[in-house]
Amino acid sequence: MGAYRFLFDQFLVRSDPEKAHHQAFAAIRAARPVLARRSFPGEPVQALGLTFPNALGLAAGFDKNAVGIDALGGLGFGHVEIGTVTGEAQPGNPQPRLFRLVNDRAVVNRMGFNNDGAEVVAARLKARLDKRGSGELGPVLGINIGKTKVVPEDDQAAVEADYGTSTRLLAPYADYLVVNVSSPNTPGLRSLQAVERLQPLLEHVRRTADEVTTARVPLLVKIAPDLADEDVLAVADMAKEIGLDGIIATNTTISRAGLRAHPDELEEIGAGGISGAPVKARALEVLRMLRARVGDEMTLIGVGGISTVQDAIERLDAGADLLQGYTAFIYEGPLWPARITKGVAR
Repeated sequence: MGAYRFLFDQFLVRSDPEKAHHQAFAAIRAARPVLARRSFPGEPVQALGLTFPNALGLAAGFDKNAVGIDALGGLGFGHVEIGTVTGEAQPGNPQPRLFRLVNDRAVVNRMGFNNDGAEVVAARLKARLDKRGSGELGPVLGINIGKTKVVPEDDQAAVEADYGTSTRLLAPYADYLVVNVSSPNTPGLRSLQAVERLQPLLEHVRRTADEVTTARVPLLVKIAPDLADEDVLAVADMAKEIGLDGIIATNTTISRAGLRAHPDELEEIGAGGISGAPVKARALEVLRMLRARVGDEMTLIGVGGISTVQDAIERLDAGADLLQGYTAFIYEGPLWPARITKGVAR
């Protein structure tokens, strides 16, 4: 057992998960002057018309407000996906809203897209660019955008306008842009995954991004593992039809099947999306379906339950061009991203 695993299992597991996140993230940011000078481990990857320093990125949800991008890159993440950012600032759901399932190596969250809003995040990204040295190379930056909670999910025009606001403000700073319609923690959001609603939304975001940028920003969509197989394939077909750049598979699951956690513990925790090891099998299955359907041209990012080097290799072998992690980063600690990328390279 490594030092971090011992520390986590013996001490950190007793701390409040959300407070522990903020404390750990503050420590990472404080180390930025040292971390930002480190070289990226692993081998470069060509995807989305970009050069990624390595295959592994940090999934959306960790750095919601773009406050630690370069420090996180210094830990070994070749790309960092910030957000989810919404058109308007919002506090998210009431606390407690983040829980560990230690025996399942999983996390349950119902954060509810808590973030500072697109205008504030855009200003922060501009300031980051203004301060960067000419020779400083950070990770590839993905920006994940979602629906503001107060926007009615059944009003397509309002939904498109809301995503459009985020796109106009944030696309100029994005290396790639992600439309998130798959979090289970914003009421009605997952209904936007239906192709008849998703296609016009993606087309609107594409047009808006093109209006505010000089270079084309790649656009991806993030889908849930809980979609039926036929719906996964319908999204794949639609993505090909409209020329989408990529798909991220997958977000968290609302399923509670096969968990080791006691039913009483799950009942006490309540609603929320599960990330980590329990998502692994379905995320891998969805990825394989997508690759078989879209062929070799579209970029696929595999996320969900990637913990070991073997997990990462399995996801790449299944058709992922890039990988993302989050929950394993929490359980395995700051050396985890470098360990995965070096192992994959070997």
